[in-house]
Amino acid sequence: MALRLASPGISIREVDLTRGAVDFTLNVVGGIAAPFSKGPCNEITRINNEKELIDTFGTPGAGTTDYHYEAWYSASNFLSYGGKLDVVRCVGGDLNTANAAVGAASTTLLLEGYDDYVNNQADDTTWYFASKNPGFWAENIKVAVIDNVADQTLTPTFEVGTIASNVTVGYAVTQALTGVSVGVGTTAAATGYLKGIVTKKGTGNTTIDVRVTSKVAADGTETLVDYQQNSQYEFKTGTPLKIISNGGSVTCMGSTLTSVDWYNQQNILTSVADGGTDFTTLSWRAVLNKPKTNNYVSKRDGANDAIHVVIVDAGGGVTGDVGSVLEKFPNLSKASDATTSGNAKIYWKDYIADNSDYIFAGHPLTAGTDSHWSTSSKASGFSSGVTAVSTNAGAWGQEAKNIKFSSIGNVKYDLTGGLDYTGVGVYDAPLGDILNSYDKFADPVDSDIRFLLQGGASLTKEEEQAKANKLIQLAEGRKDTVAVISPNRGSLVNVASAADQLTNTLSFFGPLTSSSYVVFDAGYQYVYDRFNKKFVWMPASADIAGCMVRTDRDHFPWFSPAGTQRGGLNFAIKLAFNPGQDARDQLYSNRVNPITSKPGDGIILFGDKTGLAYESAFDRINVRRLFITIEKAIENAAKSVLFELNDSGTRSNFINIVEPFLRDVQAKRGIQDFLLVCDETNNTPDVIDRNEFLADIYVKPARSINFIGLTFVATRTGVSFSEVVGTV
Repeated sequence: MALRLASPGISIREVDLTRGAVDFTLNVVGGIAAPFSKGPCNEITRINNEKELIDTFGTPGAGTTDYHYEAWYSASNFLSYGGKLDVVRCVGGDLNTANAAVGAASTTLLLEGYDDYVNNQADDTTWYFASKNPGFWAENIKVAVIDNVADQTLTPTFEVGTIASNVTVGYAVTQALTGVSVGVGTTAAATGYLKGIVTKKGTGNTTIDVRVTSKVAADGTETLVDYQQNSQYEFKTGTPLKIISNGGSVTCMGSTLTSVDWYNQQNILTSVADGGTDFTTLSWRAVLNKPKTNNYVSKRDGANDAIHVVIVDAGGGVTGDVGSVLEKFPNLSKASDATTSGNAKIYWKDYIADNSDYIFAGHPLTAGTDSHWSTSSKASGFSSGVTAVSTNAGAWGQEAKNIKFSSIGNVKYDLTGGLDYTGVGVYDAPLGDILNSYDKFADPVDSDIRFLLQGGASLTKEEEQAKANKLIQLAEGRKDTVAVISPNRGSLVNVASAADQLTNTLSFFGPLTSSSYVVFDAGYQYVYDRFNKKFVWMPASADIAGCMVRTDRDHFPWFSPAGTQRGGLNFAIKLAFNPGQDARDQLYSNRVNPITSKPGDGIILFGDKTGLAYESAFDRINVRRLFITIEKAIENAAKSVLFELNDSGTRSNFINIVEPFLRDVQAKRGIQDFLLVCDETNNTPDVIDRNEFLADIYVKPARSINFIGLTFVATRTGVSFSEVVGTV
């Protein structure tokens, strides 16, 4: 018999052959794809608990008829049973990523996640910042950026005859140092002069922002001045200040001036400018000290590369705390090759992409004042050697060597335009988007799961049937997973007649694909939505998967997950459909497991059938999951014989590691008996010549009790029991 083998490499788990046993580890991971309100799109994310679910994918929706919450509570309920969850957020054309566009409030943008950014959109020139995943959630985010565009804000008193309005951005500023003490802790009189640049002119021509660029000694030696807190070099009050144009003419001269530290006046948020009243002014000084040229750039004769980036929950929608700082990234670099002393990359775009939980950076920032400075030209008619200002090289993203990077000052960006699936009050994620997302679970290598969760069940009957068949197809293809399906909402919720609910349920499941890799239930449960403080209806499918997780945790997969021992639903308050005996009979004969509510028992799964449409050992959940468990474990063990020689030694080794495992399962009541054949009878010369290895494993599975007959016989006093046993 020729085998239809997959590619080499059977499992991701290792087997220690020295133990002489199969490594059997229970896997209680489920998979779900749904339109969550936030989170990475179209990629698998492992979630271990509800807190991680909230942090990554948000909370359930609050609409009175918005049924997106069904998927969220399906995920949350499954986790409550002790399972873990691989989550895929659906992505489609209705979604939009909140962003700060170049030249507009927002642009149409869909960033699915990190891979999409790196591979497709890292060099996009249409937006400055964008949320890391789409949705309205990011409309609360403000991104603030600051660099060393200025050291001081000056208010000069201009001499008679000068025209203040003539001063503009890019003019040179100088001030003599004769008799002025500079330097921390020194009283020595300095000589020479300071050079700087006008980076901004204030309203009414009364103030100018300036940056000190260098100190020139009396002998002409020029030393660059870096931007730092409490700089020892600054333009002094009470000393004449000269301002000159690029052409060299003296435009004005201030005989006196007042000065304030520019950085200390800069805010990230203000209660006036940012439209809120629930927070006080948030200043840059309170969050971070002034940015300073990074050592990497300074050592390569570059300057002005450092920026601070702060992400703020300006609307309070992310944390509930208006104006709270979500993240801060100090002293990132505009230089593409910049690193720390420990060789960690600090180029701003890459660093944010790798480290921020909230945003990506796109086009280099150009908003605000975009000033450059260099030492390429002289200003004639002024002090000898004074350098004017030019506006040439300095674009972000260059390597650091000999680059004086351009500046932007203090700029803030609101992320806008974030959209969830459009529509109000409906479950409006298109079926095609949902099915495409479930395709992420097709390959067992990508996601080692044992349960496929339906999630929400609020699409139309036909759409939910299509989704159910998709999940069955995926489970059948994997051979290691069980899909769990409830009827669509419209079949049970707000249907007044129990007879109609039964008819609807049978009609829903009747056309579905026959398979032992699926479990059908007839449940819609009423649960409390603690986030929105109301009761809501949701499908029971995730809880049925949770019952299987609990069975694995407390017993083993080959035990039935039904009944009063293991079949209780954690959060159900009541059922939309509580079938009586006749209805249960019809459901069970049509491969649908009833969920019942009985006084003293609670709300329990009252059946353990699979979706197989004919009688077989595999029409029971415990048998199907027994075989999934032993097949996966033995498949893992089979790695030990891949690429080995097909001889008696290899076959004996395989037997010695598999038989103890099967005996252990037998001891734990999973199987009644087994036989393992792996010898020359099935590994014939023809098999060996085809480079194949065959092992035939015969298993008698343990069966769960579904039907109990109790016969009570009353006899006459003088009758011996031996006379009547077997006669009734």
